[in-house]
Amino acid sequence: MDTDTATLPLGLSGDAYRAHVRRWLAAAVPPGFLADRPEHRPPTLDQARAWEAAMHRAGLAGITWPAEYGGHGLTLREHLIANQEIGRLALPESVNSLGKELAGPIILAIGTEAQKHRYLRPLLEMREIWCQGFSEPEAGSDLAGLRTRAVRDGDVWRVSGQKVWTSASPYAQRCLLLARTGPLEDRHRGLALFAMRMDLPGVTVRGIRQIDGKEGFAEVFLDNVPIPHEDALGAPDEGWATAIRVLGIERATNRMYRAWRFENELAHLVRACRADAALRRLLEDGGYRRRLADTVVDIAVLKGLVEPAVATLLAGQPIGARGSLMKLHWSEAHQRFAALALEMLGQASPGAGAEVRAARARFNDLYMRARAETIYAGTSEIQLGIIADRILQLPRGE
Repeated sequence: MDTDTATLPLGLSGDAYRAHVRRWLAAAVPPGFLADRPEHRPPTLDQARAWEAAMHRAGLAGITWPAEYGGHGLTLREHLIANQEIGRLALPESVNSLGKELAGPIILAIGTEAQKHRYLRPLLEMREIWCQGFSEPEAGSDLAGLRTRAVRDGDVWRVSGQKVWTSASPYAQRCLLLARTGPLEDRHRGLALFAMRMDLPGVTVRGIRQIDGKEGFAEVFLDNVPIPHEDALGAPDEGWATAIRVLGIERATNRMYRAWRFENELAHLVRACRADAALRRLLEDGGYRRRLADTVVDIAVLKGLVEPAVATLLAGQPIGARGSLMKLHWSEAHQRFAALALEMLGQASPGAGAEVRAARARFNDLYMRARAETIYAGTSEIQLGIIADRILQLPRGE
């Protein structure tokens, strides 16, 4: 199948749409991309960009976005089906997930027509990768405490401050930047969003080496950066409300493939254990059998949270704080599973075969990345606070 021309036809629904997605993926995935195969090799940035651009041309990115902005004009139902099929394969994570899952929805919500045409198609075509400039050294998950300042100066905004843990910033072309236009005491008021170019004067990026040796995020220093007014998203006091609204949807519907990717990871672990005599004995151990069964339950719960959220949004109803339920459950359960996988694989026979070696490589990387999953996109403590306040409506303690 020619990955440049084999787009998904419009008008398919349900089983037919799923079958077409599955056929395209089976034919188009590049050699070595799948992490559950012994021949796996992590893609380079250029390879990842090329693959994601091909997925967009095939109709698997921007699925629900309007066609005039580079999307495919389908519904969340097709988005869910495509994510289920993508999740079932051990594909690499998107290098432009922040653009597709956060910046794009915000631009669709509050951007001008000119901004939608300027930003969205380059994002989907992988000509522009986005990073997220939210967290700060003294703010962290408390976005209302951020101190980066934006001051209007004629046709530009002068922005100064510091961002930290800025995912994708070492290779991004644009940053979804949240900055304060009012006094710090205003907390949620006076926060503005910008689509900042990363090559503007005054922008300095210093990579932060992670536990796996990679520099996937960085500190970003802003020294009187001149952001053109045309790159301001929405009104100067609209940033907080928009970010919170879109973050709620992001936690619920974006990366919804996670439940099915989680299922792929569990199947890979069991398959690797069956390929090794020492690990096969673990599959007969009552303690490990219970923990693996708990993982099956965790996956079923996550699926049971995702699918009703899609139905709610399709019915035109808000999901509100329920996105926090999904983010909290997935991150905590995934962390437990990563620890279990590493514990089991560490007991393999000396000189274990290629299947076990591939699983060790995958789950060692997964374990290290999972340590951050209860932190990014709002810590577990933040999610619990949201659930207590907005779902259970519990009184605040003194």
